[in-house]
Amino acid sequence: MKLIHISDLHLGLILNGFDMKEDQQYILDQIIQIISGQNVDGVIIAGDIYDKSSPPAEAVSMFSRFLAKISGMGKSIYMISGNHDSAERINYGKEVFCNSGVYISDLYNGEVEPVKAEDEFGPVNIYLLPFIKPALVRHAFPDKRIDNYTAALRTAVDAMDVDTSVRNILVTHQFVSGAAVCDSDCQMSLIVGTTEDVDAAVFAPFDYTALGHLHRPQNVGTDRIRYCGTPLKYSFSEADHQKSVTVVNLGPKGDVHIETVPLKPLHDLVRISGDFETVFRPANYPDISPDDYIEVILNEENDISDAITRLRSVYPNIMKLSYRSSRTAADNAIIIGDVDETKSPLELFAEFYETMNQQPLSDKQHDLMNEIINDIWSEHETA
Repeated sequence: MKLIHISDLHLGLILNGFDMKEDQQYILDQIIQIISGQNVDGVIIAGDIYDKSSPPAEAVSMFSRFLAKISGMGKSIYMISGNHDSAERINYGKEVFCNSGVYISDLYNGEVEPVKAEDEFGPVNIYLLPFIKPALVRHAFPDKRIDNYTAALRTAVDAMDVDTSVRNILVTHQFVSGAAVCDSDCQMSLIVGTTEDVDAAVFAPFDYTALGHLHRPQNVGTDRIRYCGTPLKYSFSEADHQKSVTVVNLGPKGDVHIETVPLKPLHDLVRISGDFETVFRPANYPDISPDDYIEVILNEENDISDAITRLRSVYPNIMKLSYRSSRTAADNAIIIGDVDETKSPLELFAEFYETMNQQPLSDKQHDLMNEIINDIWSEHETA
């Protein structure tokens, strides 16, 4: 059995003020070409289909056309909801869609019945487990002690009663311990530490675990546990990533082979740096296109007047401008070194804001930030 593994499409994303719909349509069309050229049996979509739980209509239409093209080629689709998705919206119509070979994860209630497939080597059970939190699993198993993500996933997997004598695939969307993260991954980990980590040993019953959630393509300990990564770069921390789709070749029991097929974006996401006069001449950077999405890092001691407007005349898609200088480095060192761990997150943020903007938070900003912090902690405490 041959499968394409993709995830984290984040359809509907607005990145640094740029609507990514043209780039996303371009990369979806490229994935369709790969599916056709690879002659696969099916496609795994491991969550975060949309960037928001209430996606714009254009994003929904784009994904609908994508599914229709895959289904029209006679390929099966195995998809789950991620933490950015609304599980209820993704789940809608699953009973109808399965008649066209589109299999969607159920709303989690403690039971995950496998989708049964078969090839020349026998049966393959494909388990579709959407993004879950400990609170959701505790609700399904009130008698179990579930106080972290590993316990939640272990309970969910144990309840599947996996028949390890045959081949099994798990599709899920979680943060697995040992995986490499970038700035765009798991921003909440900056606040709550590693509480979302799942021990990879939980996935032992499966011949292949198709993961979504982290943006860097990578194996976790073994090529049987894999993040395929995003199809596009969604942060400048991903500038050095080679985006791809993962091709899973599932042979007889115990035989799994992984390949990747690179993806080429409509506009790359790149960083360039130097003094203003150097950066202002695109010919100094022959490996990039001026039409790429660009972050410019200026090696200047003082801000350049109207720099972003001037740079946009030669880099029309410049997304971000920052400075790297001894002054800003010193400022950052002071900010980091003076952190008082006895202060509340709101107090620390207020100090940081005033340092960076030379003015304090307004009353309205203070109240809004306090509400945001309380919402974040409330969600974490109930997880």
